[in-house]
Amino acid sequence: MTISVLLADDQHLVRAGFRSLLRRDKEIVVVGEASTGDEAVRTARQLHPDVILMDIRMPGMDGIAATRQILAESDTRVIILTTFETDEYVFAALAAGASGFLTKEIAPDGLRQAVRVVAAGDALLSPSVTRRVVGQFAHRPVPCAASPGGDRLAVLTDREREVVRLMATGLSNDEIAKELVISPLTAKTHITRAIAKLGVRDRVQLVILAFEDGLIGS
Repeated sequence: MTISVLLADDQHLVRAGFRSLLRRDKEIVVVGEASTGDEAVRTARQLHPDVILMDIRMPGMDGIAATRQILAESDTRVIILTTFETDEYVFAALAAGASGFLTKEIAPDGLRQAVRVVAAGDALLSPSVTRRVVGQFAHRPVPCAASPGGDRLAVLTDREREVVRLMATGLSNDEIAKELVISPLTAKTHITRAIAKLGVRDRVQLVILAFEDGLIGS
């Protein structure tokens, strides 16, 4: 099976570069391009791509609004393209439902692997990226998506809460295992159970929920 990809970026050279890199993987097919958020929404409706590489800053509708609208209408997976130094809206984009994000300086193999990972239903959230996101947005107010009142994390066991907290601060499964003196597989199992209990899509959404509920960032 092939993975269909839509490229959404206002810079032609960026789209051309990503298209060239992705076509080297026989399992990935770039089915369309968009230079604005509005065009990305329209093209996603027409082509139903598996994955969208979405820039944040584009004319008209930005990548955050486009991501929110696309994911409200489909199960397409969105990867946000960004530069940490300038983009202030990465967290909001992830909260809109994106499955992860990449810097535009990503290595060719990393780009192709990212598309495969997200297409398979996993979240693209490396420990180093998580640390930078949390560090950048820890003191910014983020609207809580849950109904008022109650602790959404109350359904978790104490150990699951601790594993989620460590994951949300940027630790890998191996690092969590070392910290808690458990196996990496056990750490992964706790995260998987937390995702299921909380009804979130993936690790990205789990980090967002942990931040919103004050488990991290306080």
